Amino acid sequence: MATTADFRNGLIIKFKNDLYTVIEFQHVKPGKGGAFVRTMLKNLRSGKVLDNTFRSGETLDIVRVERRKYQYLYRDGEHLVCMDNGTYEQINVPSAHIGDGINYLKENEEVEILFNGEEIISVDIPIFINLKVVSVEPGAKGDTVSNVTKPATLETGATVNVPLFVNEGELLKIDTRTGSYVERVKA
Repeated sequence: MATTADFRNGLIIKFKNDLYTVIEFQHVKPGKGGAFVRTMLKNLRSGKVLDNTFRSGETLDIVRVERRKYQYLYRDGEHLVCMDNGTYEQINVPSAHIGDGINYLKENEEVEILFNGEEIISVDIPIFINLKVVSVEPGAKGDTVSNVTKPATLETGATVNVPLFVNEGELLKIDTRTGSYVERVKA
């Protein structure tokens, strides 16, 4: 059993019969009364964030999870087929574990899967992925006064708003957390 003194960012705890990761925490010692720890916890299954206050020294269950690197091979219905790079063993991962980032995941990309024993808790994809522009409308000349964007379709089928100077066939760096354009990548 661990206590609130063991809190650190990224720690995974069992709280209210579910698994949460500590996003941030703050030890508070008011002038009057006992000390406490203010935390922001993220549910690993649903992704919801909740604020919670623990009494200082309160005991908690810390969950040991294992992170393994896998290579995303292809999509099979509602599952993703991933391969362990060391043993070449293939597993099916429900696409619900990835969320919106699945729109930017291309084949042969490396992902990190969190396991609690043999149960898959979540899948972490790279924060930035380089994707090729498949189709984009040409930008209007002289329309550079403000920050104007246009929709572009990427090789994975996702649509992203990009600046007017981006053309078909270019490689773009995309933020998978927000689904937004970051910059052009030089080949």
